[in-house]
Amino acid sequence: MYQNLRLFAGSSNPKLAADISEQLGVELGKIKVARFQSGEIYVHYEESIRNCDVFLLQSFSHPINEMFVELLVMIDAAKRASARTINIIVPYYGYARQERKAAPREPISAKMVADVLTTAGATRVITIDLHSPAIQGFFNIPVDHLTAMDLITHYLKSKHIENPVIVSPDAGRAKTAEKLASRLDARFAMMVKQRPAHNEAVITHVVGEVKGRTPIIIEDLIDTGSTIVQVVEALKQRGANDAIVCATHGVFSGQALYRLDHTHIKELVVTDSIAVPDDYKGFVKVLSVANILAEATHIIMEGGSIATLFKDAGV
Repeated sequence: MYQNLRLFAGSSNPKLAADISEQLGVELGKIKVARFQSGEIYVHYEESIRNCDVFLLQSFSHPINEMFVELLVMIDAAKRASARTINIIVPYYGYARQERKAAPREPISAKMVADVLTTAGATRVITIDLHSPAIQGFFNIPVDHLTAMDLITHYLKSKHIENPVIVSPDAGRAKTAEKLASRLDARFAMMVKQRPAHNEAVITHVVGEVKGRTPIIIEDLIDTGSTIVQVVEALKQRGANDAIVCATHGVFSGQALYRLDHTHIKELVVTDSIAVPDDYKGFVKVLSVANILAEATHIIMEGGSIATLFKDAGV
């Protein structure tokens, strides 16, 4: 069907790449990714990609710097093999939380990553639910910014949750939480918090009525899980029921999954934008973004509007 399309998987999420290739009806490309004894990364495409539209899937999951450099080497190898276009599928764009200077003498690492990817030879970026949508402007190449909001919305609707309240953990997610509340015909609430340090948060206020309701907490990503646990405990103190926690990206650093196996968390819903460990707890529901990424790839190859993928979300 796609004579010139070649899809290759990096080390971060080979299962997602295989699912996308199956939905597209194309074979996953043959590529060798290895490490020298020194730790240097070696890549070899084991088939011709000359004049082909190459798609490289790599999420910036743990270990993030390894995955980032591996993608750079894959891009460089594709460029030197005379690929016509090099489209990078990065379901989770790491460093996105460093998208501005919050204090003097800090880097804007999200911009640096964009510059390096472009310089290496990427000609297009496909990603999902950036921590800050403004990161699209850091690139001088096309960026297709997809969302998993429809996917999460449809799943929550299927559960027929009684008396829900959509909770934004902070002001930054308020707009998304309001959209979700509108689609689920639910109430809206917002947490007010302070951040004394990275990966630390203190809940100071809850805006909105949560007593006797089932909180649905919506985030773009979950890292250590500490903030989510504080939000859940603050809601419980105010009379809320056990919570359902939803996020596009399950980063799950360190002991996050064990921390989130909490008495008052009924269910944890994430997507497979980052590969979830095989031994994840039974309360984690994983929704696949393979169909979204496959459809986006189809539109890129055949023409059309990416916006048609998200009619329900109003993207």
